[in-house]
Formats: sequence, structure tokens, C-alpha cells
Amino acid sequence: MITRISILDRSRTREGHPAPEALRDTVELARAAEELGYHRFWVSEHHSVPGVAGSAPTVLAAAVAAATRRIRVGTGGVMLPNHQPLVVAEQFGVLEALFPGRIDMGLGRSVGFTGGIRRALGRDTGDADRFEEQLTELLGWIDGTQRAHPEVHARPAEGLRVPAYVLATGEGAGIAARAGLPLVVGDLRSRARLAEAVGRYRAEFRPSARRSTPYVMVSGTVAVAATEEEARRILVPEAWALAHSRTRGVFPPLRPAAGIDALEMTPKERELYEGALAGHVAGTEEQVAAELARIAESTGADELLVTTSTYDRTALLDGFTRLARIAGLS
Repeated sequence: MITRISILDRSRTREGHPAPEALRDTVELARAAEELGYHRFWVSEHHSVPGVAGSAPTVLAAAVAAATRRIRVGTGGVMLPNHQPLVVAEQFGVLEALFPGRIDMGLGRSVGFTGGIRRALGRDTGDADRFEEQLTELLGWIDGTQRAHPEVHARPAEGLRVPAYVLATGEGAGIAARAGLPLVVGDLRSRARLAEAVGRYRAEFRPSARRSTPYVMVSGTVAVAATEEEARRILVPEAWALAHSRTRGVFPPLRPAAGIDALEMTPKERELYEGALAGHVAGTEEQVAAELARIAESTGADELLVTTSTYDRTALLDGFTRLARIAGLS
């Protein structure tokens, strides 16, 4: 069993609820996660997505850190190709100065979802190919080793300890290994690909000043409930949103699970919907405990990062409570 468990909340919007409520829900969930004994609470970055309110992760992380006392707080992640490394260093320096010893800097290499978003951000798809270079620059701003701009300093970040994590997409595992940084890799539905990425990372890992040994955080959806059917119901809103986005080009707010199965779907929508429901870690406490034990054995993961979203916030919190009980969190 993986005993260190954390939460990544994507600030999903819901039908009938304004986007600002999703951000307040994130902060409230962080408070609950701290009381339940979760190790970290991370927030995400998405731009111009109707179904996600979290567009400014460092701002939201500040709100989460201010509302909690002990739990580590961070990003999963800041999409580095969308930003200047100096600005990212400054933002995390401010966070670490305000909340010392509690801030994590999770970094991803994705760029804006559409051409319009990328143009608005002043970026293009090629910027993702510069992630490793940007990562080196960012770390140099924090540890004071950057020399490209000798008269410039990232204050107050320079000299502070801000742990960095690399979110694996494509080349991410190799980049994390070469940088000597912890790896965050998902998802749990693709076990063979997950094991391949973890194996590559461990084989290629180079010890660094930041970390002497590999550290693996596996990420994915976990739904725990009193029955299998109730656990499946937790998965339904996100599965439908994914099917909707892939057939209509827009990732929508979550809708209630009731009635989704009865919707008239095209064959393609139905195929995508059923596929999006499959492969997650879901079921009763006993079933989920057994599945997590298998994941721990097959991956040797140091930590589990849970990314579950659903319309029913009561069911979501109940699931996180049950998961905490399974893992023996306190």
C-alpha cells in the first residue's frame, strides 16, 4: 500500500454553479484534506477552458496555503512553456517566503490547448520543446547559478529551498531523470506505459543537489464509495465531459451523474464515454485497497497523487475520507 497520498484538485466547474464557486470549493477541499491527513494539496493551470476555473495556479496556491496550516501546497503544475522562468521563480519565492517549508513547485511542459489560447499567451507548440532549457534556467534563478543575466536576481526566491517536481508527458520522465528531480507520472489506466516511464526514469536518474535518489509520484483517478455502483457514479460526470470534449471540441462544466447514462449519444460518444469510465481505481474500500496494493507492487511508487473530480461534492469528500481510512492517514 502506498501510505503517502496527496490530492490534485483541478477546480472543475459545475453546471448551475459559477466558476468562482469552484475556486472556493478548492480551498474548502484543501482544508478537509489537511484534516484527513493528506500529504500535499496541489492545484492546476488551464486557460480558457469552460470546465476549469483554475487559470492562475500560484495565486490559487497562495489562497490554499493561507487557509491551511500544515499540509504541503503546490502546483500540478505550472505549465512552464507559458511563462518566463524568472517570473515563475519570483512567484514561488513569494509563496515560500510567506509559507516556509510548505511549498512545492510542480512543473509541466504543456502549452495552451488551442491555437487561439496559444496566440493570446504569446506562445506556440514549439515552446514545449524548450522545456528542459527553461527548467534549467528556472532552477538557476532559485539556486543563484544562472549566468545568462548576471545583474538580475529572482528575489525573494534566490537561496530559498523550493522543491521542484516534473510532470511527465512524453519526454518528461527523461527530463526529470537528467535534472535529478522527482517524477510525477500518470495515469493509472495505462499501467504498461506508466511502468515504462517509471523504469526509464529510475534507470536514467542522475543524482543532483536537489535529490540524491529517484522519487516517483503516480497520479490518477481514485473513486471510493460504499458500493461499486456509487463509485462508478463518481466517475460519470468527468467521463461524459471527456467524451463531450473529444466530439465537440469544448471541455464543459460537470453535470450531475443522474441522467447521463440515459442521454442519447452517438456511437462515437458512447465509445468515448465508456472508455473514459474504464480502468480507474474505483470500488469499495476493500476493492480499492487491493488495487492500490497492486499498483504499489508494480510501480514501487513513493506517493500517490489523486486527481478525482465529480459533480457531487458530498460524494467526493466521502470518497477522500474513505481513501484516507484505507491508507491509515491521520
